[in-house]
Formats: sequence, C-alpha cells, structure tokens
Amino acid sequence: MQLYALGLNHHTAPLAIRERVAFQPEHMGQALHDLARADSVREAAILSTCNRTELYFAAEQPQHAADWLARFHQLPLTDVSPYLYAYPQRDAIRHVFRVASGLDSMVLGEPQILGQVKEAARRAEEAGTVGTLLHKLFQNTFAVAKEVRSTTAIGASTVSMAAAAVHLTERIFERVSDQRVLFIGAGEMIELCAAHFAGARPKSMAVANRTAERAAVLASRFGADTMRIDQIGEMLPRFDVVVSCTAAPLPIVGLGMAERAVKARRHRPMVMVDLAVPRDIEPEIGGLDDVFLYTVDDLAQVVDAGMESRQQAVVEAEQIIDTRVDGFLHWMEARDAVPTIRALRDHAETLRRHEVERALRLLAKGEAPQRVLEALSHGLTNKLMHGPSRFLNHAEGEAQAEAGRVVQQLFNLPRNG
Repeated sequence: MQLYALGLNHHTAPLAIRERVAFQPEHMGQALHDLARADSVREAAILSTCNRTELYFAAEQPQHAADWLARFHQLPLTDVSPYLYAYPQRDAIRHVFRVASGLDSMVLGEPQILGQVKEAARRAEEAGTVGTLLHKLFQNTFAVAKEVRSTTAIGASTVSMAAAAVHLTERIFERVSDQRVLFIGAGEMIELCAAHFAGARPKSMAVANRTAERAAVLASRFGADTMRIDQIGEMLPRFDVVVSCTAAPLPIVGLGMAERAVKARRHRPMVMVDLAVPRDIEPEIGGLDDVFLYTVDDLAQVVDAGMESRQQAVVEAEQIIDTRVDGFLHWMEARDAVPTIRALRDHAETLRRHEVERALRLLAKGEAPQRVLEALSHGLTNKLMHGPSRFLNHAEGEAQAEAGRVVQQLFNLPRNG
C-alpha cells in the first residue's frame, strides 16, 4: 500500500478550472465514500479550498484517481488532466507537509491552510475513510506545521504586496478585525489582497468592479459583498480601508470624493492602498489629514525589508520538512516489516513448542534430564539454523557474497578475515 496525492492548485490551474473541481461541503461525505470505493483505493481524504483541490489517498495503484475526479464532477478528463499533478509516496508526504506549513500557498506562510487541512482530516475521519496510514500522515502533518510555525519566521515577515497592504493597515488601526474593507477591482492582485485581509477577519469586506460577474465570483470566495463601481462615491464613507487595483486609465477615487467621505466619517482615519499603474487614487488625497495613502512604491519598501528574513525562514522550513519526511517513511518501512516480524516469531514459537513437547515425552519415558536438555537445545538450534543455512547453500555467484553479508548482518557475526 502506497500514499499518493493528486490535485490542482493556483500554481497549475486558473480559477475557472479550480471552480469546476471544487467540492461543496454538503457533498464531501458522498465524495469520500465514492472515492474510497474506487479501484484499489483503501483510504481517502479530500482538501478543497478556493486555491486547491487535492486528493490524499492510500492505494495499490493511483491511475484511476484522475478518472474519478473528472467523473465525480461530470467533466471530461481532457478538461482537467492538463492541470493535474500527481505525487507518489515520498513526494506526496512532502507535499502535504508543505501545504499545511503554508509553503505552497498563494500567500506564503499564511496560517489559514492548516485549519483547512485539519478540517479535511476531520471530515474524512467522520466519513470513515481514514485508516492507519492517513491517520498517521495527518498526525505528522500537524506536528510538522506546528514546528515550522514555532521555530521559523515563516509567517512573521512581509514578502508580497498583498501582505504589505495588511501590514501597513495594522500600523494605523489597532485591529483589522474592527475595520470594513473595500476592494476596487477583481484581478489577481486584488484576489491576493482579499486573501490576506480575510486572514485578519475584518468586520466586513466588499468588492466593486466594472464587471459584476467577476466581482461576484471573488466576493463569494471570501464572504464579501459586491457593489457597482459607480456606487463607490456614495458608499466610500462606510469603509475604513480601501484597496484598489484596476486597469482604468483615469483615477477612480478623486480628491473631492475622498474629502466628502472624510467629512461624513467625522474625520475617523482611512487607509487607502493604490496598487494600480496608472493610479486609481488621486495622489493629492494623501495630503488629507485623516487619509493614509500608500502606493506601490510604499509597499515595495515593506516587501524588500521582509524578503531576506522570509527566505531564510523558507530554507529552515524546508529542512524541517525533509527531516520529517524521512522520519515518516522510516515509520512506514518499519510498519511494512511488521507482518514479516510476526511471521518469524510465529515460526520460532512453533519450533519451540514442538521441541518442548518432544522433551516432555522423553522425560515421561524416564530419559535422563541432562540428555533431554541436550537433545532439546540441539534440536532447536538445528531447526532455527536450517533456514539461514539453506539460504547460504543455495546462493550462487555474486548472490553468494550478498547472502553472506545479509546473514552476517542479521546475526551480528564477526567479519571474515
């Protein structure tokens, strides 16, 4: 039995594909039972988030998992297969460890993914599709993620524009969780920013975009509201943080709009983050007393400061993961040896019982105890040595030397010569 991981994520598949293979929570139990009944699959868990859909399973062969994924979602395999990755045992273990530690996330080091992996494990446990292998894998996964978090600075430094936006917001507001956030645009950068701000659990979030459909898709991922872009002027006073990144040729938030918002807010501070080039927010707004305006250049300075420490943290985290992968594989190899160890002990016990019974019969006939003990020890020794002796005698050529080394190691014998 081998462990495998198969799936797709934000690195390999666009959002349009990720949406089509996502598992809804209400269908997860059915999916797990269905997957566990697939050819050769013995244990299964499914991780499904906005950025990834992954199957973790124990099976004899992995080739039917991709077929199952496409079939479950009623998709042609050809629509999905170009975006899939499949990892065999060692790589699968390492991948799960990296995912839970935040090393494979859209936002490097983000902590939410660990909770999502724990939820995937819990659902699989409830569905009864977790056996010894996956149970041990998840135990080790959570321990590795905890070690990475507690011994490296993987989550401490800011290494993306999106993370920097949250970092600068935290300089102004004591808690982002008390603030209302407006995102203007629905592209990749806004998606990243929304992921970061969602991690800080703001009071509310909203998305304004020229295309209502794109705004709705992004908003649904993070539990945000939507609005038309022409409503921004009217709604702006309600928001404490505004993050904008569009391809508009002219500013969307003008000085007059900002002045009216500040007045309506009774001069409560606002943070505005303009990630667009050309700018979405008129630079003169930065001169208002109650507005803290940050541009791409401001965020770049924060990113540069955090990059060096984060790179070192990634190196340290990868080293931890590599060590833990080796440890888990060692456990699996030891587990694979258990049936052989049990069979060997059963074989020795059978021989022992046979010789003891023979000795008891001889004693019952009046044989001298000394002679019976000698016969018992010789008989047991001969039977125990029969297998290794036969193994050595039947080896030929190069196999003979290897057989000798195996027996020497097995019985801790001194080296010849």
